[in-house]
Amino acid sequence: MGNTRRKFGAEFKREAVRQALQPGNAVATIAQDLGVHESVLRRWLKEYGSGPADKATERPLKNAQTQEIDRLKRELVRVKMERDIIKKALGYFAKDPS
Repeated sequence: MGNTRRKFGAEFKREAVRQALQPGNAVATIAQDLGVHESVLRRWLKEYGSGPADKATERPLKNAQTQEIDRLKRELVRVKMERDIIKKALGYFAKDPS
């Protein structure tokens, strides 16, 4: 007979991550206390421990650097579009009217 896969809820995972992130707690010890494999708890740490969780989606929120990069990318697209418009306008007005 094969092993059946256990499923853990998001609240259980967040609590396990919270315990593992407390100073002085070892991941291996917390995993053993909870009855999960250490690699499973480490995967939960990657998923839930990277930052404050968005309650609606249960995904980590973007950190400040990622938000800044996204903002700069949007600004770059806007500036390139403005540049192209100005180039076209200069070309139009630079034509000899005769």
